Formats: sequence, structure tokens, C-alpha cells
Amino acid sequence: MFHRPKVSRSILAIMCAMSFIMYLDRVNLSAAAGVIRDDLHLTNTDVGVVFAAFAYTYAICQVIGGWLSDRFGAKTTLIVCASIWIVATVATGFAGGVVTLFCARMLLGVGEGAALPAQARALTNWFPAEKRGFVQGLTHSFSRLGNALTPPLIALLVAFASWRASFVLVGVLTAIWVCVYAWYFTDNPRKHRHMTADEALGLPPEGKVVVEKTRAPIPWRLLLKRIGPTMMVYFCYGWTGWLFFTWLPTFFMHGRGLDLKSSALFSAGVFLSGVVGNTAGGVLSDQILKRTGNVVSARRNVIIGAFLGALVFLAPVLFVKSLPVMAASMSLSFFFLEMTIGPIWAVPMDITPKHVGIASGLVNAGSAVAGIFSPIVFGFVVDHTGSWTLPFAGSIGLLAIGIVTTFFMRPDIALHTGVDHDDETVAHEMTLADRLR
Repeated sequence: MFHRPKVSRSILAIMCAMSFIMYLDRVNLSAAAGVIRDDLHLTNTDVGVVFAAFAYTYAICQVIGGWLSDRFGAKTTLIVCASIWIVATVATGFAGGVVTLFCARMLLGVGEGAALPAQARALTNWFPAEKRGFVQGLTHSFSRLGNALTPPLIALLVAFASWRASFVLVGVLTAIWVCVYAWYFTDNPRKHRHMTADEALGLPPEGKVVVEKTRAPIPWRLLLKRIGPTMMVYFCYGWTGWLFFTWLPTFFMHGRGLDLKSSALFSAGVFLSGVVGNTAGGVLSDQILKRTGNVVSARRNVIIGAFLGALVFLAPVLFVKSLPVMAASMSLSFFFLEMTIGPIWAVPMDITPKHVGIASGLVNAGSAVAGIFSPIVFGFVVDHTGSWTLPFAGSIGLLAIGIVTTFFMRPDIALHTGVDHDDETVAHEMTLADRLR
């Protein structure tokens, strides 16, 4: 007899697919950058400027997108922004130079800017506090799977067609996902046509945590004060993360003298370590939370340990000459770097489910701002020093700053607006430890 899978699992699968496709749309340019650079006669600085174009609008649209997802719901927001991805991705395939590439990437930043805040809104409605680290880690691990598979996939499409055709085909794949999401997803899980009474018992409390849409005033001053340290931590993460996402295939291709296929395989190996790291960080965070009931240990301490590991394993990249050793070092560094994702994204969900869209947007804006400068600095340093490893010295310094800043994060203190005892994270004035017993 056929048994329908739990609706929440299907929703999680759709969100994982979104993360995969979103990064496929984002990293495809990085994967083909070496070929595009030669075809359009660009400099490394030109390529860095094009890479950064995405981050300009991406950073701005984090907050706007978060506000939209809180006000109009995750479903409407994601349908609109994913439709913009399609146009931007296809337009990239028709670009003829720096200006058109720059504009297409800015448009992609507009579409993807609202995506993760809206996804956080959706996950907050569908999954309780004790599963937030896992679901955030898992969905983001699929984004890293997109990172890992995009270089060889794009290399294959370029070999059999062209770099331009690869962008069109990826746009078609995105359109298919939009149709599935629009048909199946609902903002309120209890209103889903396949939701059962038994499964509904495991959902977050309705009216307290599950918020389809909110028109409540945003406590900007208090929200910025509470989210500010997490934004800075994510900026420190993003500086190194964006170097990997944008420059890694070109680093192996031009910095280490590999061909397109070999650089794609090495890049895929590094990005696959991030897939494991994302899931491991989320699972570890939730396990600590279940055992101790201490959200500080579950979120903040995991981030500190992960940053330390990323720093230690990135340091050898500055001086080792062996390609296998360098690739292994990068893989381990990226593994630990990605362990931070689940705990970091769980923090705004813990602090303020009511305003989780805009809170998540603020956090992701920290990484997006890093993405504006990091790729340009990398290309500038390479052009003016000839060293492809020197830019990673800045990453090591910012990871150290991130460790210090993490101590100022307080995921255990819910946003208090002065109107109520935060009818959100500490729902019903019960401590997290009490709810987990």
C-alpha cells in the first residue's frame, strides 16, 4: 500500500532543491569564468568586478526581501524572486562584455536577495526550535552541493555546447522548480491539503511561532542591536566564503595551471567538503541543544570551534607548494567554515520568529557586504602581486575577528519589544530547556 511521505519532509526537500538551484544559478559564472575571461578578453580585475556586481543588489535586497517575506509570506516572495533568477540567468548567456555581464549579475542579486530570508520564514513556520539547526544546515548543504556539482556540470555543458548555452539550460531548470514550489507549498502548514492531525502535533505552536504574514511594526533599533553581532560574524564568514564561491575554479585553472576539467574536479572536491560541513554543523548544534537545553552552547560555541578549525587549515595555503596538500587544506578549511551555517541561521529564528524574515535578511546582508569587496580585492591583489595565495591572508585575519565577535552573540535572549514577553521564541514563557524535556 502506498504511504504518502510526511508533508514537512516534502517541504524540506523542496527547500533543499531551492538551495541547490539558487547556487547553481550563482556559481555558474564562477565555473565558466576562465572561459568567459578569455572569450571576452577580460582582466582579472574585470572578472572580480563582475563577481562583485551580484553582491551589490544582493546586500540591499536582503533587508527588503526579508520585509517582503514577513509582510506577504514566503510563497509569494519566493515565486517572484525565483522568476527574476530565470531572467537574469538566461540574460547572462547573452552578455557581450563587462557591462552586460555586470547588469545581469546585479539582476540576479535582486532575485536571490530575498530568497534566504524568505526560506528562513518558511522553515520557521514548518519546523520547531529543536530542529532548526538541522534544517538550516541541511538546506545550506544542498547549496554547497550546488557549488560542488556546478563546476563539472558547467564544464560538461561548455564542452558539448557553449558557455552561453549552459546559462540558458540552468534557467530552464529554475523554471521547473518554480512551478513545483508554487503548486505544493503553503505558508501555514496546517492549511496544507495533505497535512494530517498526527503530523500537525509536531509543528510549531500556531499563533505564537507560525506567522503566515505580519504587519506588526518592526522594532528597528532593538532588532539591529540584537542582530548586529551575528551580522558581523557572518561578514567574517562571508569574506572567505565569497573567495571560495567566486574565485576557486579560476584559482585552480590560472593560479595552479590546470585545464578547465581538472580545475572543475578540484573545485568540486573542495565544495563537497562544505556539503558535509553544513549538515554536520546543524546536527551538532541541535544535538547539543537537546542534551543541554543551552542555546548558547548549541549556537555560539559551535561557531567558535568551526571558525578556529577554518583558520587553522587555511593557513597552510599561504606557503605549501604541493597541489594535493593545498587542495586537502582548502577542503578541511571549507568544511569547518561551512559548519557555522546551521547555527548562524538558527540564531534569528531563535531570537524573533515574528520578524525572522527581516532578521535573517540583516544577518545575510553581513555576508553580502563582504561579497561586494572580497572578490574585487582578490582580483586586484592577484593582478598587482602575481600571487594567487596572498589574498587568503586577509581571510585568516577576518576569521580571527569573527571568533572574538561571536562571544557577543546572545541567541538565548529573545527579542523583547516592551509590548509582551516576546510571544515568539520563548513562547508561553517556557524556557527552551523546559520545552525540550
